[in-house]
Amino acid sequence: MVVETHSRKIEGGYFAAPGSKPPKAGATRRRDAQPIKTTFRKLYDRGEFPISVVHDSNGNKLNWQVSFSTLDYHVVLPLFFTGLSETVEPYAFIARQGVHDLLSHGGDRVLQVVPQLIMPIKDALNTRNPSVVCRTLKVLQHLVQCQSEIGLALVPYYRQILPVFDLFKSRNVNLGDGIYYAQQKRENLGDLIQETLEMFEKAGGEDAFINIKYLVPTYESVVAQK
Repeated sequence: MVVETHSRKIEGGYFAAPGSKPPKAGATRRRDAQPIKTTFRKLYDRGEFPISVVHDSNGNKLNWQVSFSTLDYHVVLPLFFTGLSETVEPYAFIARQGVHDLLSHGGDRVLQVVPQLIMPIKDALNTRNPSVVCRTLKVLQHLVQCQSEIGLALVPYYRQILPVFDLFKSRNVNLGDGIYYAQQKRENLGDLIQETLEMFEKAGGEDAFINIKYLVPTYESVVAQK
């Protein structure tokens, strides 16, 4: 077999031209080149959520016009989780703050909804957008802290959640003052991923570490170190 290249004919198959470099794999490249119009945004624009944004001297917050005890968490919480993929304001803020408010007031109801949260969590992580990934990691930390059983409930879903952790775990890029500022705001991807994995291991029971290690090979147990 003879294959023609730009410089010469080579027998036996294709060889890269001298001086050429292999293409970048792009594993951490953002997948949200176009703003994502989520289900959350569509419903918010239609006035489906009983909330409004309040501006005061302490910053923005949400005003919930109904009691959290009256909300159907099986419907409302997954819808707010779909908004974690948002990058356009005010939708990104409203979804993020709404999720934290719902988790803070959900009590035992949050555990029952965990299976419905996995797909929007996976979608948000798969955007590969550092801001979205950071936001989602903080939500995952809050989720694990909501109730002791939630850490165990997440273990079967590690295969959907953790692959992106492995891609970004070493993402502590030295940006001079920039990296310090990111740490102050808790927006350093590598640190947030390490924190989240440690929380998963501590809350996930005896099978947590082996499942984390399978998907994130560089992770070392913090439980075993004690």
